[in-house]
Amino acid sequence: MPLLLLAGRLLLGGAFLVAGLRNLGNIPFLTGVIAGRGMPLPRAALLAGIVMQTVAGALLIAGFWTDIALVGLVAFLFAATLLFHNFWDHQGIDRVNRINGVISNAALTGGIFIILAAGSGG
Repeated sequence: MPLLLLAGRLLLGGAFLVAGLRNLGNIPFLTGVIAGRGMPLPRAALLAGIVMQTVAGALLIAGFWTDIALVGLVAFLFAATLLFHNFWDHQGIDRVNRINGVISNAALTGGIFIILAAGSGG
């Protein structure tokens, strides 16, 4: 079971860590998306989100403060879903892609809830 837990932490935490690092290369574009949604201080909000997802992902991988990291990731997913997956404003394939983002983020949140409920966080 410890190997399975480590693999899960690597996969889940790694996904957030890699996504956060990838987002560092897209700051101008992502800031524009957030600004278009009416978020005040869009660059600061984006940087806070990047820090949240990378730090929480790294903590999860390392096995430190994992419950706090998992709760942080749920908060990140909630905000990211509202800001980036506004399917109700889109049509066609763009709408489908955004709905898929909502479904993916809901599934990640559900998985995190299962981990927290099972007490395997740490």
